[in-house]
Amino acid sequence: MTDKNVEPIVAGGSPVRAMAGVDEHLVERRIRSESVYDGHFLKVRRDEIRLPGGQTAWREHVVHPGAVMIVPITDDGRLVVERQHRYPLDQVLLELPAGKLDPHETSLHCAQRELREETGFRAREWAYAGRLHNAPAYSNEFIDIWFARGLVAGPQELDDGEFLEVLTMAESELLALSASGQLTDAKTMVALLKLRLWRDGGWSPTWQAAE
Repeated sequence: MTDKNVEPIVAGGSPVRAMAGVDEHLVERRIRSESVYDGHFLKVRRDEIRLPGGQTAWREHVVHPGAVMIVPITDDGRLVVERQHRYPLDQVLLELPAGKLDPHETSLHCAQRELREETGFRAREWAYAGRLHNAPAYSNEFIDIWFARGLVAGPQELDDGEFLEVLTMAESELLALSASGQLTDAKTMVALLKLRLWRDGGWSPTWQAAE
């Protein structure tokens, strides 16, 4: 199926609009779009676009439903993290809990659900810490970052076929692993940066009670 339009390429769920004409010299506009692959989780599209200079080109990109990541902070200041095998890399990675949005699900509800399912923890307070785009050159995926505190332990609710190890680590340990190159998960490193900004007074979260 081909969709003909002249909308800007979508990034993170919202069109990249020129700001009062200021960014018009950068914006690539879609001419037509076609489906390349329509999977259960991911979709791939191939778009013909018009470049700012008037030439045409092609962009292949992955359409993703969006995701959340949680920074769960224990009462003694440690972070709840996971070790999980990532098939495309054939490696076990150390990561903060995360998961994709279900249809019509709010970001906060998804964060609360993923924390409970993957780690067994529930949190009394939540704070939104921003959004990241982890692969903007070829995907519209976004990840919302949520801080969680006032943790209460409980049973995991893992999906069938989901295997992961849950542990707690000090922020300093995770920063050291990132500095040494042993922690390579991009979203986790971004979240650690946001956490460090909070600790250093460069940003202050607004906390809300769990829904």
